[in-house]
Amino acid sequence: MEITTLCYIEKDNKYLMLHRIKKKNDINEGKWIAPGGHCENGESPDDCVQREVLEETGLRLKSAKFRGIVTFYSKAIRDEREGLYTEEEKDPWSKDVTDYMCLFTSDDFEGELADCDEGTLEWVPKNRLSELNLWKGDLIFLDLISSPEQPFFSLKLTYEGDVLTEAILDGVKISL
Repeated sequence: MEITTLCYIEKDNKYLMLHRIKKKNDINEGKWIAPGGHCENGESPDDCVQREVLEETGLRLKSAKFRGIVTFYSKAIRDEREGLYTEEEKDPWSKDVTDYMCLFTSDDFEGELADCDEGTLEWVPKNRLSELNLWKGDLIFLDLISSPEQPFFSLKLTYEGDVLTEAILDGVKISL
């Protein structure tokens, strides 16, 4: 079980998105996601989001708003990715996995964009996000964070491989 962060950084009605095309054996390969990553030992989600955004973008968050927690439950698709990974590499599809992602937004940052070793960064207009290759569950929480008045939420997303099979918002199943 991992704790991760993700931060939608906003400027001029656009979000900074990362097209994950450079990292090998990446569960997000080819997808567009916001900057973020795994919490390290001793880090709070706030510490993690600050560090990950700086590492991936070169931007320093002056403030970030914790908008919700997303539980990812990934059901294994056994044998489908046989032979793609060495023993030293973790096959992200070989077992059931539950991860918790702390979702942040920010429009208060400084610095200049830097190259990212995990993909290509691009400012994408909010109204064009649905045209990108996103995880289907991302569209759900992007809709939730589109309103500054949206209260803190808990969202559980169940995937079988890369297929979203269930979404539960604040304890209530929602239609996909």
